[in-house]
Amino acid sequence: MPKDYSRTQRVADQIQRELAVLIETEVKDPRVGRITITGVEVTRDYSHAKIYYTSLGNKEDRVAIEEGLQHASGFLRSQLSSRIRLRVIPQLHFIYDESVERGLYLSQLIDKATGKI
Repeated sequence: MPKDYSRTQRVADQIQRELAVLIETEVKDPRVGRITITGVEVTRDYSHAKIYYTSLGNKEDRVAIEEGLQHASGFLRSQLSSRIRLRVIPQLHFIYDESVERGLYLSQLIDKATGKI
């Protein structure tokens, strides 16, 4: 295994895969709806994980989704503990990923500048 792909990164990737399945199949909260997990960052001691997500919808939808995810974080953490073999299951912190929107906005600006629109 190469040095640049650390255990922390492998754990983050596993958490991302498992959370995507759990949110899609197990979370019954209608506020969560359809989201895409774009990335996970785990601290070196595995005590905290930042979960980056994106969704379709407006600002009010994002607020409701974030509240739903925070409400479901305990359930998701307990489900992760049965799926991932770690001594410590990290606290989950959900953060909206604005990079997709920013990329779309920049793409539109480039199209306007080149006259494609």
